[in-house]
Amino acid sequence: MSTPQTPTPSAAGPPRPAKLKLLYHHLVSKSLYLLLAPVAAAAGLRISRLNSGDLAAARDHIVSNLPITITLLGTLLILATIYLIRRPRPVYLLDFSCYKPNPSHTVTRETFMTQSTKAAVFTDENLAFQRKILERSGLGQSTYFPAAVLNSPPNPCMAEARREAEQVMFGAIDGVLKKTGVNAKEIGIVVVNCSLFNPTPSLSAMIVNHYKLRGDVKSYNLGGMGCSAGLISIDLAKQLLQVHRNSYALVVSMENITLNWYWGNNRSMLVSNCLFRMGGAAILLSNRGGDRRRSKYQLLHTVRTHHGADDRAYRCVFQEEDDAGTVGVALSKDLMAVAGEALRTNITTLGPLVLPMSEQILFLASLVARKVFGLAGVRPYIPDFKMAFEHFCIHAGGRAVLDTIEKNLGLSEWHMEPSRMTLYRWGNTSSSSLWYELAYAEAKGRVRRGHRAWQIAFGSGFKCNSAVWKALRTVPAAGDGNPWKEEIDGFPVEVPKVETVAVAAAVSS
Repeated sequence: MSTPQTPTPSAAGPPRPAKLKLLYHHLVSKSLYLLLAPVAAAAGLRISRLNSGDLAAARDHIVSNLPITITLLGTLLILATIYLIRRPRPVYLLDFSCYKPNPSHTVTRETFMTQSTKAAVFTDENLAFQRKILERSGLGQSTYFPAAVLNSPPNPCMAEARREAEQVMFGAIDGVLKKTGVNAKEIGIVVVNCSLFNPTPSLSAMIVNHYKLRGDVKSYNLGGMGCSAGLISIDLAKQLLQVHRNSYALVVSMENITLNWYWGNNRSMLVSNCLFRMGGAAILLSNRGGDRRRSKYQLLHTVRTHHGADDRAYRCVFQEEDDAGTVGVALSKDLMAVAGEALRTNITTLGPLVLPMSEQILFLASLVARKVFGLAGVRPYIPDFKMAFEHFCIHAGGRAVLDTIEKNLGLSEWHMEPSRMTLYRWGNTSSSSLWYELAYAEAKGRVRRGHRAWQIAFGSGFKCNSAVWKALRTVPAAGDGNPWKEEIDGFPVEVPKVETVAVAAAVSS
């Protein structure tokens, strides 16, 4: 057994940009006020010089042109009415809850190797391969597996898979209903996403049955959409809340391990065994105006980009049978390159929506210099998204994914901390990992009113999806129902590049 990690002091806050860049940013962001100030001053001076005769002349002019005045006012009223009717309804996040399994589900790296060895299906070479992946995975000693995988011998079956799904979904939903005080009967929309476990009746039907939801509930079950499906569910719920007035939408994001543990010797399929762990989250959204004051966040943007038309991207995460007929999910060697391309497409779409004008000007200037003037020596400008967001929740798919995004976006250790600590503490919980990360930022007391959080995830297909949230209030550190509450003081921890698995302990257990 490896020694426990000691807490690493957390930085007091995110690193500040260089003073010159900060000055440039403030000048550009305030430029409109600087330009309008002389105009406003001149207008104020002119108004202050008006006398009673000027006001009487203006009144007579309006009366003499009354039909035109009425027409203009009527047109303005009609346009304002159309705008108010057609504008998107605000979508609020009342609260969310992440499922925390009980200690009996804990799986250390040594326990993982013990179970893999006892299974007697993996070759010695592939046992060594799994151990190597674990040592470099960035996962800690307190992640969770369902009982069916931890049992000796393991007993994966439909009944156990349903039991895992019920534990995760109902545990998370009970948590969010308790935190918000919303009665289950008030929920009008249910969206569930789980890629690899899609029973009949569906997971959404299991929720409707368990909580006895009303008969006109709009329920949706998303399958096979990968680790970014949680943001697809958020986007779908947002669209539904534009149509159905005064509604609550319950979004449940999870993955199921029981029937999707790979019992074969294809190395591209064994990687997922080493990274994926048990977990899930429930999110309660509302479009009721009265809920704004008690909500945590407002949803500002969702951006979905899809590279499925490209064959290489389509096949980089692929469920299929291996040569022995065993089903598993194969991860292609092209995965990181495909993820990088998907990320660039997504941030190109998202950038104009969120970046301050100062960053957009720099990006446009570099683009014009290279494309219009042919200055090959000018490097493409990578926008500084730290000027747009205070918090980054990047899907904890694995250490390599986080390293790549940290480098590409120029993020600091402080910005990456929620993602890295989530990977260490919970493992890759698929689509729900983003919510464990946001819960980490809350538990640390970092989320303040007005802060913006960017959630970004990748999924099979291949997809890259984003969601942008604005905090409507300051969130208390380690509040009730936060999965990090009892242990947040022990984080962050230092995660070594390689952490040895005690082979002898694993084999002899």
